[in-house]
Amino acid sequence: MDNALLHVRSLTKHFGGIKAMTGVTFSIEKESITSMIGPNGAGKSTFINIISGIHAPDAGEVRFNGEETAGQPAYAIAAKGIGRTFQLEELFGSLTALENVMVGAHARSRSGVLACGFRLRHARREEGRIRDGAMECLREVGLQDRADDVIAKLPLGERKLVGVARALATEPKLLMLDEPAGGLAAHEVEKLVQLIYALREQGLTVFIVEHNMPFVMSLSERIVVLNEGIKIAEGRPEEIRTNEVVIKAYLGEEV
Repeated sequence: MDNALLHVRSLTKHFGGIKAMTGVTFSIEKESITSMIGPNGAGKSTFINIISGIHAPDAGEVRFNGEETAGQPAYAIAAKGIGRTFQLEELFGSLTALENVMVGAHARSRSGVLACGFRLRHARREEGRIRDGAMECLREVGLQDRADDVIAKLPLGERKLVGVARALATEPKLLMLDEPAGGLAAHEVEKLVQLIYALREQGLTVFIVEHNMPFVMSLSERIVVLNEGIKIAEGRPEEIRTNEVVIKAYLGEEV
């Protein structure tokens, strides 16, 4: 755990009589690429929602950068350095790509509502800083030329990259990507792989929830496997690929 950025222990969450997650324990090392896989209903979305503060766990521990964060609100967790994307795009369709990324950057804003409303000088300066930072995040994902385009007019692959840029605008230490490769063409997946590698080289820790097995196996350093809310395996890609319990539960004989 000495190099762990995130450590979860005995994480448990039930929704009524549904056991979404039971006793899940593992760590994510700093500057690593870790993935979580499992069948539909395995608890993957529940996990990422607990870590990001959308749900509070019923039991267990979440320690981020040495601090207990379980049950804290989403805005507080984002401010501590956990950024995320969403499986279903949570973007504002009537806003431009740049404006959507600026929404993420406002999580780090220091100006209050009144200052912004009255356009006070320090608020105007900060708005300029946020705009510049958002443009840099779009440049990071290769969409600087799409900054002024309305989100609703962008293709799926570019909308997903805007979601990544918006998460980057929160200045995360841990970036959680929820189904980032879903619905993307092969060339878009390859572009995403290169982006994730580049982000890790910059010191970011990346956690991925994904169904695309070639994508997961190609870039993950460690993989955690859930089934029916329980962790059934954890290890390097080559270990997961040949794990008989995982094959039976999820991957299939052909993988």
